[in-house]
Amino acid sequence: MARFTDEDDALLAELGVESEEKRQGGHTPREERIIAGFEEILRFAEEHGRSPQHGENRDIFERLYAVRLDRLRELEECRTLLLPLDHQGLLAGDGHIHAAVPDDLDDDALLAELGVETDASPDITELRHVRSAEEKRAAEDIANRDRCDDFEKFKPLFEKVQRELDSGERQTRPFELKAEIRPGAWFIVGGQKAYVAEAGETFANAQGRTDARLRVIFDNGTESNLLMRSLQRALNKDEAGRRITDPAAGPLFSGEQADDDEASGTIYVLRSTSDHPMVSANRDLVHKIGVTNLDVEQRVAGARLQPTFLMADVEVVATYRLFNISRVRLENLIHRVFDPARLEIEIMDRFGRPVVPREWFLVPLFVVDEAVEKIKDGTITEYVYDPGSASLKRRD
Repeated sequence: MARFTDEDDALLAELGVESEEKRQGGHTPREERIIAGFEEILRFAEEHGRSPQHGENRDIFERLYAVRLDRLRELEECRTLLLPLDHQGLLAGDGHIHAAVPDDLDDDALLAELGVETDASPDITELRHVRSAEEKRAAEDIANRDRCDDFEKFKPLFEKVQRELDSGERQTRPFELKAEIRPGAWFIVGGQKAYVAEAGETFANAQGRTDARLRVIFDNGTESNLLMRSLQRALNKDEAGRRITDPAAGPLFSGEQADDDEASGTIYVLRSTSDHPMVSANRDLVHKIGVTNLDVEQRVAGARLQPTFLMADVEVVATYRLFNISRVRLENLIHRVFDPARLEIEIMDRFGRPVVPREWFLVPLFVVDEAVEKIKDGTITEYVYDPGSASLKRRD
């Protein structure tokens, strides 16, 4: 079995790997750095559909990856460590014979071999005249964007989407690989809203996966002819990458859920068994309206011990399942609509402290049903509850 030599350690150190004792219960820092270095090679292969290659006409980072991969292939201990990660079969080699890299090259010598200049500096690991991988990717992304000559045609769409985000008609969701990238879809990537205006014919890429050339418009007036998989990777790598939902993304209050719907919770309407004079005198009108992501029965368990439930058991009189919508925003919206009928009642908690619950309203159940229908059709923001007529009235 091949073992690490001093020369191996020197080259691995040049490649950003240090030799240290193994930490108990995990990899040594050196092994973690080896894994991290190999993951960079994996990302390169995924993006380009091939392993990194040697050659003066190659990008400097590709040539460094090629040197690194050659060394990892030679060392059995590295192969053993990395084999579980090698789903692309890179460690097996690609059948090409590469020029041997001397084991004793230091940083400057190796970079000189690769045609990279360095400045004299106490820290010789700091490359000069070479962009970092992140800088390079960012520069490529910018370089691949052009001015959108017909942006005036798209500008009203961006303004409309922003209004719908502000009103809650649209939501932003973390991007998931299963999310569909299609014409008409909206995303947030690199801090900018992006609109997929067009998509070309689908084809199979080097990995055998479907891909397509897109026309993507950005809110700063630029556009890019990105590959679908490139946009997918950019969204996946961007911690702030989001997809923007459609205004009517799925059945908000139906009992059925589409494959790509994300469950948000349930609107519930409760009736109290409290013997408080105000409640007992208006039993059929006093309702608690809330939104929960829990099972409703679970939410109301132990109601008699909680002042929010008036320190009494409750009856569930209506529930409405919802999908792809913000629970907090929806609950705030419902409470604003029924605010004129909010019940002002003080309850003593089990420690004798006064509490004023905020989710109880003097409103008939049929009006709650009507409000839910108006939430479904998107007109609820135009209405407010009128206690005098016990009905929803259009706002002035």
